[in-house]
Parts: sequence; C-alpha cells; structure tokens
Amino acid sequence: MASFRISEAAELLGVSNDTVRRWVDAGRLAADRDGQGHRVVAGQDLAAFARAKAGDPDADEGTRFSSARNRLRGIVTAVAKDTVMAQVDIQAGPFRVVSLMSREAVDELGLEVGSVAVAVIKSTNVVVERADRS
Repeated sequence: MASFRISEAAELLGVSNDTVRRWVDAGRLAADRDGQGHRVVAGQDLAAFARAKAGDPDADEGTRFSSARNRLRGIVTAVAKDTVMAQVDIQAGPFRVVSLMSREAVDELGLEVGSVAVAVIKSTNVVVERADRS
C-alpha cells in the first residue's frame, strides 16, 4: 500500500506542510512513523481525507450552484487580447490553466495580470496519467 510523507501529502492536498502537521497533531488525519521516524500517511487514509475535505460545505460556495466541481483558484499571470478573442493564463498552485474566451468576457470580468480568478472546469473527456513515484 502506498504511503506519503507529510510534504507529499501537503502537495497532493494543495496545502502547506505545516497545515498537514496540524491536522495530524489534532487527530483529523491519521499518520504513522516510518523506519526513519518520519511521519507518513497511508494512501487510503489520505484519499478518504481528501474526499471528505472536498465535501466540506465551507469549502467553495460556488459548487452549490453549479454542476461543475473542478474549481481552481489562482492568480492571472497573462492576458492576451485581440479584437474578438482573448487568452487568459491562471496559475493555480502548481497548475497553469489557459482559457480562451471572448474579449468582451475578459473586459466585463475585469481580468488583468494580478487579478484573482477561479477556473471552473467541466469536461466529459478527462485524460488520467499515472504519476510513477521514484
């Protein structure tokens, strides 16, 4: 069974190492010690915690009013506009999301470099790759 060090769990959950340590210390997330004494979280426990956290009613208000569940909050890093269309780049944690939309939408939303934005993604085609760990 897979297990994850605190830093790996933090990366997968999109939070800081200290946040995961606080959750472990508070008993919200189970962890054991590995052979070197480092805290590790069992893969099944981490998956269950992530699932429960995603269902948290305090998480994101927008999910209650939309069928789209994939919401990535980030900062706008680039906006390229022509007369009709625009490209908006958002850095959401380690993820770069690029959206093509009308120039009118960009102007109405007031999107510019440095703005905070939420990329809402709904897709019927999702490619899943295995991330082999070294």
